[in-house]
Amino acid sequence: MKKLLLIAASAVIVNFAQAQLYAGKETTIHFLSKSSLEDIEAKNKVAKPVLDISTGDIQIKIPNKQFKFKSSVMEEHFNENYMETEKYPYTTFKGKINEKVDYTKDGENKVTCTATMEMHGVTQTITIPGTITVKGTQVTVVSNFMVKLVDYKIKVPSLYIKNIAEEIAVDINSVMEPYTSKK
Repeated sequence: MKKLLLIAASAVIVNFAQAQLYAGKETTIHFLSKSSLEDIEAKNKVAKPVLDISTGDIQIKIPNKQFKFKSSVMEEHFNENYMETEKYPYTTFKGKINEKVDYTKDGENKVTCTATMEMHGVTQTITIPGTITVKGTQVTVVSNFMVKLVDYKIKVPSLYIKNIAEEIAVDINSVMEPYTSKK
């Protein structure tokens, strides 16, 4: 009987622990380089963030080659000349939400997240603003922030210096649901 109770208690604990993790169901990472000569933008819909609502830890591993541009030439330049995706295939973001969020109540929560972001072989500590919206079992994470190319040692050839902004606007929108392991 004790063995049966122990097994039942373990199953409850495992299910409770899993319910603390949320994974991106639909995620879009968009960036925009706005300059006087041209706007360059791309979207990545492959990356899937993970959020632990019990600790506020959030992380995402972004495959750089999955950014899609309106022009194949822009995509080629991004991968070969700027991000060097053969050498640096991923951008990673590992952080913690600074404010306490009540995930049991529907509503919108303004937050900040302090994280380490590694891009192009350079790791920086950043703090970005965001909004976490809770609606039932769904959590939506939205953030808009700027990235300075110089901070990540991304060099722009002098020929294109007027085509590419020194700061890139980044927008993240992720609809997340409780993580369940597939058996």
